[in-house]
Order: sequence, then structure tokens, then C-alpha cells
Amino acid sequence: MPRRQVILQAGNYYHIYNRGNNRQLIFFERENYIYFLRQLRNHLITHGVDIIAYCLMPNHYHLLVYLNTNRFSNLMQAFTLSYTKAIGKRYQRVGSLFQGRFEAIHVDREEYLLHLTRYIHLNPVCANIVKKAEDWEFSSYQEYIDLRQGSLPKIDGVRSQFKSADAYRYFLEDLTSDRLIQHLTFEE
Repeated sequence: MPRRQVILQAGNYYHIYNRGNNRQLIFFERENYIYFLRQLRNHLITHGVDIIAYCLMPNHYHLLVYLNTNRFSNLMQAFTLSYTKAIGKRYQRVGSLFQGRFEAIHVDREEYLLHLTRYIHLNPVCANIVKKAEDWEFSSYQEYIDLRQGSLPKIDGVRSQFKSADAYRYFLEDLTSDRLIQHLTFEE
């Protein structure tokens, strides 16, 4: 495979995403989502990767990460391999689960970071899976608006930009500024 265009370095934020091979499902039942999140903790968080926001969709995922390590590519490789093997074993499946290696976009501005969390959290609404972002269980949005006390996402940095959970909710629901994130749309 060709070398990655985006250099992944500690001390930076990145939007990480990937989808199922041939746009097929990567999550087949609720337990798959839970296992994915558990593996995320085991392979990334315990090795110097902060998950700022996430959303797991039936055929793709989005992660907003802050790197405290320069080993991120190796950690992601181990993470996706462990998830792929588990899915293969559970469903007697062979072959690629993901469409190649994960994609990465460097997040270089605070405004971009804030709008990216919004984009990530709105994914299930835009895909017509749920009517309200808070209804999607497999997203960090419930932590952002104080509906769930999770330990996976580190929300303090983003949430400190808002006076309250309700202020973040208003930001999410205020769709007038979505022009800033239109170029990030990930075709399903």
C-alpha cells in the first residue's frame, strides 16, 4: 500500500474513519458495537490515545482522537485486526472487513475541532437511523449532554468551550453553520 499522506504525530488531533469493505456492515448486532468500544479502550486508550468523540454506524465509524504517542498507526492496526478476527470467528466470515486502511484528517483549528464533534454526533440523524442524536447509543453524544457518565471519551476540552451541556446541545442542533463540515461527508 502507498504511504499515508497525513503524518500522524503526538500532540495533534485527527479525524479517523473507515467503513466496511464494499460498504457492507461492520456491526451486525449490539454486542459488536460494545466489543468494538472495549477493544478501542484496550488497544488505543491504554496506550496514549485520547478519544475526544466517536460514533459507530452500522457500516462505518468516526473517531476524533488526540495522540499522546507516535505509535498510532501500529495501535490502529492491532485494534482493527483484533476486531476483524473476532467478527470473522463469530460469523464464520473470511476476507477483509474494512475498506483498506483507516483514513485520517489532521484537525488543525479549534473551530474545525468543535464542528467535527458536531458532524460526528449528527451521523445517525443524517443517516435517518434516529430522529435525535441523543437516541443513538453508540456515540459519545450522550456524554457531551450529560445523559450518560462514560469514561471512554475525554469531553472536557470541547465541553469547556460551552457554558453547559444544553449549550452544546444547542450548538449541535443549530444546523445553520453546517457549511463548515460539508466537505467531511462520508458516503455510506
